[in-house]
Amino acid sequence: MSDSSPFKMRLVHLDLKGAPPKVCYLSEIFPLFRALGANGVLIEYEDMFPYEGHLRLLRAKHAYSPSEIKEILHLATLNELEVIPLVQTFGHMEFVLKHEALAHLREVARFPNTLNPHKEESLALVRTMIDQVMELHPGARWLHVGCDEVYYLGEGETSRQWLQQEPNSKAKLCLSHMEAVASHVRARHPTTTPLMWDDMLRDIPEDQLSGSRVPQLVEPVLWDYGADLDIHGKALLVEKYRKSGFSWLWAASAFKGATGVNQSLTPIEYHLRNHLQWLQVAGSVPADTLRGIILTGWQRYDHFSVLCELLPVGIPSLAVCLQALLHGDFAENVKARVENFLGVSSLEEMDFRSEGAGSFPGSDILALIIQISLHLCSSVDALLERDRYVTGWFSPYHRRRKLIHPVMIEHIQPQALSLLARWNTLAGELEAALQRVFYPDTVDEWLEENVHPSLRRLQALLQDLGEAASPRQDSGQDP
Repeated sequence: MSDSSPFKMRLVHLDLKGAPPKVCYLSEIFPLFRALGANGVLIEYEDMFPYEGHLRLLRAKHAYSPSEIKEILHLATLNELEVIPLVQTFGHMEFVLKHEALAHLREVARFPNTLNPHKEESLALVRTMIDQVMELHPGARWLHVGCDEVYYLGEGETSRQWLQQEPNSKAKLCLSHMEAVASHVRARHPTTTPLMWDDMLRDIPEDQLSGSRVPQLVEPVLWDYGADLDIHGKALLVEKYRKSGFSWLWAASAFKGATGVNQSLTPIEYHLRNHLQWLQVAGSVPADTLRGIILTGWQRYDHFSVLCELLPVGIPSLAVCLQALLHGDFAENVKARVENFLGVSSLEEMDFRSEGAGSFPGSDILALIIQISLHLCSSVDALLERDRYVTGWFSPYHRRRKLIHPVMIEHIQPQALSLLARWNTLAGELEAALQRVFYPDTVDEWLEENVHPSLRRLQALLQDLGEAASPRQDSGQDP
């Protein structure tokens, strides 16, 4: 594999807080990750990790077993993919702090986002989580400890009192917790280096960063998922971090899950631009600065939000982005390679318009989701809101009163039945395809969010038609 990329490490992020794939799907997709140019995976387990003891309550219903984790690591090794586990240790702690037994460790009592950094029990909890994850990842060279979007930090009662004392500040509070977490990783797992999202560090002055031990303990991950990121601003941020004492930095882009909380299809062009701009950033900083790049693939914006694009839907975008990083651009010959990897005749035709979505693992899911996302809701809208017979003779007014001219039933009912049958068939095909890759709760959630509302609208129309068509006692009222 030719490797002219400025990013020597290229990690695919698996966000398991939503739609975690079955291990059998990972066995199909890891070889493609490797072929496309990835050499590692960042696995954000969240509640899919098999926590033990008093942390067992953190497990999701379908959490991986320890033997499945070992199988994932084995599959990664077979495909020359380095595994870096991710454990949130400060912000995005909803999957932990939502539990009543741990709610007393919240920074703000009402919100489960952020851990209270003042309590020794908070640090003990994080240490236990880290140690359990590391026990199943022996030899991991890096451990990502999260620390992004620590919302409401400083707003808890203990923090408010602490901040009133000089020279305490929110930055000092943030750095002290980061230092405590990273120190534990270094002490207990000396061959493992902590990684950390950089957003909480960005606004901390250089002298405050260099005055803490954080630069000696962690490698920050600069993340920006935009299609128009500030290249010069990123270079200045890199310079600031280097001056603060950080030896190595990482970049983080996005191949999916960054353009809308309920996005169902991945806008490939947007994500390609994001990666091409990260290549420009890499070209504008010293060569020994960026250790690698993490291609994030978010599955939920947070633990409580809806699902965004499923992993199989994002694979074409991942292919485009990885190959662009590997070759340094996305010229016609690179595009042809991607089309070959995916088994598509043309990326443009596949991009949300074609029914033929390739031959890669999960391409059947993509093909069906394209049809449903583009045509299900619009076809139901066309019947219910724009069809002249429905809007003219079976409006909401008519439906509430169960009034219809009998001849209109013959115009409306066959259309509605045909449409419902068509979409029921497709929904059944998608359900079967999803069940091969995902656990039942994911299948139910995706269908309930994206398919069932439209089907229910058709079913309600047909039910109202049936009731309106039934002979009934004359009320003596006109419409």
